[in-house]
Amino acid sequence: MTDAPHVCFDRILPKDLMRPHRRVRGPDGADRAISPIGKAWMNGTSLKVRFLEGTPEQQAKAREQAAWWQAACNVAFDFGDHPDADIRISFDPNDGAWSYVGTDNKGIPSNEATMNLGFLDGGTAGHEFGHAVGLAHEHSNPEGGIQWNEPVVIAALAGPPNRWDEAKVRHNVFMKYAVDQIKGTQFDPDSIMLYEFPATWTLNGVATHANDVLSSLDKAFVSGAAMYPRSAPVLSDAVPLTVDGPKIDASIGAAGEEDLYAFDVASDGFYEVTTRGSTDVYLSLFGPDSDTHLVGEDDDGGFGVNARVRAGLTPGRYVAQVRHHAPTGTGAYSIRARRR
Repeated sequence: MTDAPHVCFDRILPKDLMRPHRRVRGPDGADRAISPIGKAWMNGTSLKVRFLEGTPEQQAKAREQAAWWQAACNVAFDFGDHPDADIRISFDPNDGAWSYVGTDNKGIPSNEATMNLGFLDGGTAGHEFGHAVGLAHEHSNPEGGIQWNEPVVIAALAGPPNRWDEAKVRHNVFMKYAVDQIKGTQFDPDSIMLYEFPATWTLNGVATHANDVLSSLDKAFVSGAAMYPRSAPVLSDAVPLTVDGPKIDASIGAAGEEDLYAFDVASDGFYEVTTRGSTDVYLSLFGPDSDTHLVGEDDDGGFGVNARVRAGLTPGRYVAQVRHHAPTGTGAYSIRARRR
């Protein structure tokens, strides 16, 4: 019997897969590839990466394939011996290949790896860095149409080289996101975020092929309005916002536009950043004094379709990022920050 292919272990946090979701798709659901909502870094971010181990050859391979994403979109990787690294890489051959997704990396203790490259077949490192920038497994796309032959898959992945138990197979292969958990809905069979599966693993004869490089749709999605477009503003462009000051009127004037606002918190307390208006915007808050630490994200938690992030904040500078909920959407809104 031929061994099953190497399969990446999905480090999506359990709270994000198990919580209930409405299954209503918005009118704009035509993007390809999938990114779980709330996992993207701030656009233009340079992510600090530290190797915890690895041979020069292993490290070179990881650098080479990480660069695929850097070339495709407005995110960069700074490899070095950073004590505060956002991404920390081990090469344990007994722990498979896996990565936490996007900003989930910041919730992992600083002495632990956030990515493991236990094998480096084909585009494995590129796949894992896709997770690191905020992308999920393409076979977890609810629009994928894959009908799994569950007993066959469970038996195949129980053997070498994966040796997974049934619970791990169900979590990593069969579990799908609800449509409202992800940005993008259309299935991409050529995505590097999709692993190779034989037709015998499905009930409807669907098979997938090995994808060892970024697909054209991977590149288009990660550089598009929902992720890291090069045309969007970066941290130095942030508009000053005063806590308990007047609201700022603004607009998403073009599809994919992203607005940034910076404000200072002088003392510990509970604060609220809100938007108002008829435009359905998505709000992300980063800080303190960090463009990679996600404090919170929200879509419709405010009045109507407005966004609201409430959190206990410590002193420092914070940046609020505003995007339209729809990658093709535009419209006016206002934003303000208050201490509660």
